Amino acid sequence: MLSLLLTFTLAADPMSQEWEKAETAYLKNIKQLTTGFVRAGEGYFSPDGKQIIYQAEEKATGNPFYQIFAQDLSTGSFRRVSPGNGRTTCAAFHPNGKKIIFASSHLDPEAKKHQEAEVAKRAEDLKKGVRRRYTWDFDPFMEIFEADPDGSNLKNLTNAKGYDAEGSFSTDGKQIVFCSNRDGHLNLYIMEADGGNVRQLTKTKDCYNGGPFFSPDGKKVIYRSDRKEKDRLQLYVINADGTGEKALTENDKWVYWAPYWYKDGKHIIYTAADHSDEKARPNYDLFWMNIETGKTTRITHAPGQDVLPVFSPDYSNVMWTSSRDGRSPTQLYIADFTPPKE
Repeated sequence: MLSLLLTFTLAADPMSQEWEKAETAYLKNIKQLTTGFVRAGEGYFSPDGKQIIYQAEEKATGNPFYQIFAQDLSTGSFRRVSPGNGRTTCAAFHPNGKKIIFASSHLDPEAKKHQEAEVAKRAEDLKKGVRRRYTWDFDPFMEIFEADPDGSNLKNLTNAKGYDAEGSFSTDGKQIVFCSNRDGHLNLYIMEADGGNVRQLTKTKDCYNGGPFFSPDGKKVIYRSDRKEKDRLQLYVINADGTGEKALTENDKWVYWAPYWYKDGKHIIYTAADHSDEKARPNYDLFWMNIETGKTTRITHAPGQDVLPVFSPDYSNVMWTSSRDGRSPTQLYIADFTPPKE
């Protein structure tokens, strides 16, 4: 299992004015987008920028795992678009706005038993005062589904044995890049938007490759991998034809993940944290990188975790998942974005 030691309950920084001031160089008008959930995160914009789609844990449903929701940004109204059973992750709008995709394990015949077991385990942890570290178990029943934006007309796009998830579209909407262990290892694959013509992109063994996104011109894919050291994720870029693979980060004392392209195809925004002190709890922040020069700039400075950044369709806003104050459950936030100057 991938264990990133992500914890979203750090103590608040008394020097709040200092970190808030540090963020204003790149982020302005920060607003919380999601409320009413136990937790919410990993949001993506619709192509017209009027809606977002994300994963969230509903209150009092008996399912402690994430489900997928779509939300109108002007009104704040939201609706669940996934079946409501099992686990879900990694939703996205098709570039034409007429379809969505997400990964779900709702076809697992043991899904409800897994939910009941998780509820019981959380109650036991609470009673004992135990805080579990973040893990992702690569559920073998996870498949990628297509649906209409309201969740209707659900269609299974992947049918291979094992984990299929973490899918995202190419800019033209013709292809989906995703993570799968259909070959026995967690590699990246590309398929047509209808699920056909599946071809393998990365070909590593005994490690994880995931969280992929096509570059704006569709020629490259950026992703994360722990091939250098288990659970110590680094960032990589590869041509969409499988050539020219290159590591973008090399510091094995840090964990890097959730890279997302800027419009020029030369910069990315991503999440990272220092893991050099095993006794200290790492705090994740957002960073900016010029992938041609390797120059990096820190974007967030909050005492809580800031992760999973994405840009709006016009690149004027950034949305990300955060606990901000270090005490609250994670929710989605949005801000006006000014890219760092080089």
